[in-house]
Parts: sequence; structure tokens; C-alpha cells
Amino acid sequence: MFNNVFSPEKIAEALDIFVTEFPLATWETFYVTFVATLFAVVIGLPIGVILATGDKKGVLPLPGWLYRVINIIINLLRSVPFLILMILVVPFTRLIVGTSIGTVASIVPLVIASFPFVARLCESSFREVNHDLIETAESMGSSPFQIIIKVLVPESVPSLISNMTIAITTILGYSAMSAAIGGGGLGKIAINYGYYRYKTLVMFIAVIFLILLVQLFQTIGDKLAKKADKRLL
Repeated sequence: MFNNVFSPEKIAEALDIFVTEFPLATWETFYVTFVATLFAVVIGLPIGVILATGDKKGVLPLPGWLYRVINIIINLLRSVPFLILMILVVPFTRLIVGTSIGTVASIVPLVIASFPFVARLCESSFREVNHDLIETAESMGSSPFQIIIKVLVPESVPSLISNMTIAITTILGYSAMSAAIGGGGLGKIAINYGYYRYKTLVMFIAVIFLILLVQLFQTIGDKLAKKADKRLL
């Protein structure tokens, strides 16, 4: 597999694949990661609020049985390995997008796999808020909804941004794994050329691109988190 990786023929072949296939694959990876993260946040953020405020000592306590059920569902979904989850949700993916293969189809299992993770990250961010601020808002007569909107979420913004950066880099890794069952993007190139056709140099380039995307997302997230952190002003 590693013989003559940098021979002139291998380099020429890799350059040809780089020019013809990498631009679209990079865009597909970026698109899938961004859309999956967006849907995961839309679903996971409200669940994170419920998990952080719905216990018996929270500002919006839920019935004990309901809170436990939500916790169990989130834990179960987080416990299933992503490759197995992709296979399990194939019928649901077909129902939503009409097919279980392709770039768009990979978004469905990505969202299902990542929104419980996002929910836990959001819960962690909300629980970091100084409880004195919540007690002050309660003493001023604020409703639970006002406390969530005006205290809990604004005070959690720096932590939320940091945790969403973790989420998007994790989802990026998942998107590469989705190529194993027909997803597109850089993961597809790495598997099709590196694993099935033994074109190791192409696989290396795909991995480097994935690393660069992770670094890009991490850098942007770190800068946004620092700007949102009032303690650094």
C-alpha cells in the first residue's frame, strides 16, 4: 500500500484527482457539516434548556418521569456507534429524502447522531451560569421563560460557542465516516481511492483537507468565543 507513494506516476495521478474531484468533495463536506450542525443545534438547544432547567431544582421543573424519559432517550442515542446508527436509520432516511445514499441523505443520520451530543453540550453550558444571577432574576419577579431568554442564554454564549465548535468538528468527523455507506465528500474520496484502490497519496491529501477544515472551524470558533466573553473585555 505504501510502496512508491511519491513516484512521479502516483503524484501525477493524485494531482489529476485533486483538480477534478477535490473541489466538489470539499464543498460537499462543508455543506453537509454546516447543514447537519444547524439542524442539530435547532433540535439540541431546546433539549439542552430542558435538561438544564427541568430538574426538580431548576427554574422550569418538569414531572420527574418526563425528565427521566428525556434523559434516557438522549443517553440511548448517544450510546449507539455512528456507523451502526447510520444503518439503523436507513428506512427513516429513505422516508425523509427518498434515498439512503448520497450527500443529502447523509445529513439525516448526522443530525440524529449529533443532536443528543449538542443537547448535552448546551446543558453543560447552561449549568455553568452563576446561580446567583438566576436567584437575582427570580427575586425580581422574572418568569422562568424570562430567566431562560434574558439570563441563562446570554450568559452562556461564550461557552455555547466553544461547545458548538466542538460539535461542528465532531460532525465533520462523522461526515467522513458516512462515506462508508454511500455518503459523499472528502470521506468518500479517502475510502474509494485510499482503501479500495490503494491510492495512498490521494487518501493522504483527503485527510490533510479534513484536518485543515477542523483547524478552520476551531480557529473561527475560538475567536468568536473570545469576542463574546465579557470577562475578557
